[in-house]
Amino acid sequence: MEGERIAKVIARAGLCSRREAEEWIKQGRVTLDGEPLITPAITVTSAQCICVDGQPLPRTEKPRLWIFHKPVGVITTHRDPHGRKTVFDLLVPYNLPRVISVGRLDVASEGLLLLTNDGGLARRLELPATGLSRQYRVRLFGTVTQDALDRLRQGITVRGIAYDPMNVTLDRQKGSNAWLTMTLHEGKNREIRRLAEHLGWQVNRLIRVAYGPFRLGELSVGGVQEVPSHTWHRLLDGSQWRKANG
Repeated sequence: MEGERIAKVIARAGLCSRREAEEWIKQGRVTLDGEPLITPAITVTSAQCICVDGQPLPRTEKPRLWIFHKPVGVITTHRDPHGRKTVFDLLVPYNLPRVISVGRLDVASEGLLLLTNDGGLARRLELPATGLSRQYRVRLFGTVTQDALDRLRQGITVRGIAYDPMNVTLDRQKGSNAWLTMTLHEGKNREIRRLAEHLGWQVNRLIRVAYGPFRLGELSVGGVQEVPSHTWHRLLDGSQWRKANG
């Protein structure tokens, strides 16, 4: 029986990401064959019993991936101490297995959110080394100048934070309102809103329309669509990854 790192096994069970599993182990929440673990540097086999918070791992399902059209006003978290509606509340009618999000969208943003039942797959899709870009349609209040577009394309430093060059296109300027298409190659927190504020613009709508090769298309707000396994398996296969994302 070949062994795997225990954090990877927990992530594949859909409970969390591999990084979160490592934290759970350090917090003493994981036992192996009845003994508490204090380090994630453990290799396990299918013959061993892993428990999290006293409960055995759920039976491992094959990895699956979904596209979800997140509406404005819901947060990307499993639990909110303030009682706000979450993405996962909206998923209840779809009877999905326990899923986690690939990255996040803030409460005021909408559009494509990837969901998976496999923490290892989520981590792989989020890694900068994987090379997945994120594309957004952005409606803003302000005048978009050629100088501002050039600065975004070259990369900007704001309050000591360096933002990588991005692909940006002015789709329409009508009076003081404009629509941009922006493609980011990194995922810094609230990147578009902070750059817009720095340039004197006010974002009033932010829609993610693509995450790498996965596109929102005509999926209705609040809708869910599964990505066929053969599709994302092919895209994850070495050189196909960046080619499909390009």
